[in-house]
Amino acid sequence: MSKQELLLKVRGLKIEGRSDENWNQIVNGVDLDLHKGEVLGLIGESGAGKSTIGLAAMGFTRDGCRISEGAVEFDGIDLVNADAATKRGLLGKRIAYVAQSAAASFNPAHRLMEQHTEGPVQHNVFSAAESEADGIELYRKLRLPDPENIGFRYPHQVSGGQLQRAMTAMAMACRPDLIIFDEPTTALDVTTQIEVLASIRDIVEQFNTAAIYITHDLAVVAQMADKIKVLLKGDQVEEADTRTMLSNPQEEYTKSLWAVRSFTREQKPMAPASETPVVSIKNVTAAYGGGTVKVLHDVSFDIHAGRTVAVVGESGSGKSTTARCITGLLPPLEGSIEFDGVELPADYRDRDKSQLRQAQMIYQMADTALNPRKTIGEIIGRPVEFYLGLTGTTKRKRVEELLDVLELEPNQYIDRLPSELSGGQKQRIGIGRALAAEPKFIICDEVTSALDQLVAEGILRTLAKLQDDLGLAYMFITHDLATVKSIADEVVVMKEGRVVEAGPKDVMFKPPHHAYTDLLLSSVPEMDPDWLDQLLEERGVNNIGDAASSKI
Repeated sequence: MSKQELLLKVRGLKIEGRSDENWNQIVNGVDLDLHKGEVLGLIGESGAGKSTIGLAAMGFTRDGCRISEGAVEFDGIDLVNADAATKRGLLGKRIAYVAQSAAASFNPAHRLMEQHTEGPVQHNVFSAAESEADGIELYRKLRLPDPENIGFRYPHQVSGGQLQRAMTAMAMACRPDLIIFDEPTTALDVTTQIEVLASIRDIVEQFNTAAIYITHDLAVVAQMADKIKVLLKGDQVEEADTRTMLSNPQEEYTKSLWAVRSFTREQKPMAPASETPVVSIKNVTAAYGGGTVKVLHDVSFDIHAGRTVAVVGESGSGKSTTARCITGLLPPLEGSIEFDGVELPADYRDRDKSQLRQAQMIYQMADTALNPRKTIGEIIGRPVEFYLGLTGTTKRKRVEELLDVLELEPNQYIDRLPSELSGGQKQRIGIGRALAAEPKFIICDEVTSALDQLVAEGILRTLAKLQDDLGLAYMFITHDLATVKSIADEVVVMKEGRVVEAGPKDVMFKPPHHAYTDLLLSSVPEMDPDWLDQLLEERGVNNIGDAASSKI
């Protein structure tokens, strides 16, 4: 790409975070240049400062943080010292942001299209009617289902992956000069991710938009970025163009990022037919909207003690809905859920404390799953007290033990609020809360999707060790097939609320596959900058309009 006009210039950026009455430096003198039409990938493990730097590029910091030194200039405008009116004129119009957690970012009281059109109308980019028509077109490009009508749903009425795409469309609504993408495909399945990545890249190229692309997925950043900057604990480790960085990283830390995901757990043999499953899902059909919209159709599979069943499929395939049926949050219309051979009441409110304790859930979106007003000690301590009856110093000691298991220093984290943690740290607190009840069965709903690859591998090792030590059964909902290969014993593939294929992992990952399983497997990104282009070419997709209308 030929060098264009410099759009964003950051020099000597230092950011501090407040802990009690003290200020601690969390970003240590970072520099970056970004030209019009250029994409910079920011990578590094959880807590490296990626999101903090991305927000600072907008002249913004989270509560409890401040820019202590350095300069941030956007198109010649000093964002560090700009007044509020200047920033309001830029944010949303010339600078946009796509957050990691769409569920925590949308207003639950307003429909998607209302929120989409607000920015373009307020900034006088489009009229309300023009913005609505443009929103429908962006929804179509991002392959949202029923693009003409999905904008008139509320945020809770769409899946996490669909909500993330709606947020990407909203960021593009004013055709900004700069977009900060903070893990925009974290919540997406692999097939949808391809189309969202292609859409983002198309918008960037079509409108000469610059972007900062924050991610922990090296294969994704390889498809998106012109250059990559590696960060570690607030320090810049190295920076180079993407091809050079992938083929010849210079620093040992960067090389360690390239070498992650070495963990592969040995697959356990199938449980004998005579063994009673911990959880048995039997011919479950379920619906939303008072039973009018069926979302699960005759779903059946078993999960045995000490084993991990990975449930995979596209966004909206029914993975998380199945979990809601198991936990009693969504009573099935037909079928049953059995625990240790005993049928559970369909509604969680009819289950006793022992039944509730034995099945716990780790949620996909830690931002919305943790009470923002409670400390970490209180969040993990509540199930310790409720289910185990521990109080006082005994309860605190158990919480500290769980934080140790999750590799979080108890003295540093037990009295913090969720807002003081990174996305990956918050997800680990969600894991700790589930473990606190000492259950026999845990539903892991995309538990590593918000984590960088180094931390994710550590979490997978921790979950595997806990399973070996405690004989836990896991239902592992994920769109990350690398995670499936690492930890699963069995795989269940779902599409449109139905089980299309199921079996032991070693069988499921060997051809011949069901056509849909083959589609999922071939959609896993590779650390090759040409991978996405080659895949689109192989599938006959010549432009993003084709991508939006075809079944990639």
